Amino acid sequence: MLDQVTPLLITYNEACNIERTLGKLAWARRIVVIDSGSTDGTLEILAGCAQAEVAHRPFGDFASQCNFGLTLVTTTWVLSLDADYVLSDELIEELTTLHPSANTIGYRADFIYCIQGRALHGSLYPPRVVLFRTGSATYAQAGHAHRLEISGSVQDLRGRLYHDDRKPLARWLASQRAYAEDEAAYLLNGARLNRADRLRRMAWPAPLAALFYVLFVKRCILDGWPGWYYALQRLIAEGLLALEIIDRRLSGGGKR
Repeated sequence: MLDQVTPLLITYNEACNIERTLGKLAWARRIVVIDSGSTDGTLEILAGCAQAEVAHRPFGDFASQCNFGLTLVTTTWVLSLDADYVLSDELIEELTTLHPSANTIGYRADFIYCIQGRALHGSLYPPRVVLFRTGSATYAQAGHAHRLEISGSVQDLRGRLYHDDRKPLARWLASQRAYAEDEAAYLLNGARLNRADRLRRMAWPAPLAALFYVLFVKRCILDGWPGWYYALQRLIAEGLLALEIIDRRLSGGGKR
């Protein structure tokens, strides 16, 4: 099965993450990387990985980068990863034993969320389809996030991935400001929103709800400072989004 899988990575200034990700992809014959203009040493690290083939493409949005990358995959299966995803040993072992039926077009995995390498009890990060048949799915942009559009039988993997982003806090804060603009536009103009997104569109309840949910429902209060760090991150991210939504409503640029 591993010979039929090509990992696909999207990178932009991921020097603090990419070595750990590549370290768990040593089994891959070829790794397709779409880079958006890294200047922090990411490309030098990738140059030291014999399997990595880097294509350079200016960033438009995540979905466009991923869809471009899919056109470069020639194996039956693609393992679509963010540059801060790290495969667990259990997941790698599971990939060696997979025997998908003809009807199976994808596999979904759960995540272990980490703060500076420390695993949390839980997070708001949802399971994702990370392994799927090449040509069977495409990505679509939804707010600041990208969503995989796939139709067919999707199975669950037992092994999990680590989400372990170690970029500096200042960069995270800058990213959240940009994400809030994209997400506000999506929520205020989206016709089909799930219950969580409808709560976020209300603006005021979401930041406090996120803080409570992360600390007590996801039990991150048991994780000490890493748990509080993550909970405060979610409070700030949802707070920036709430401010963006309220600002647009007050200025007449959004639905009430």
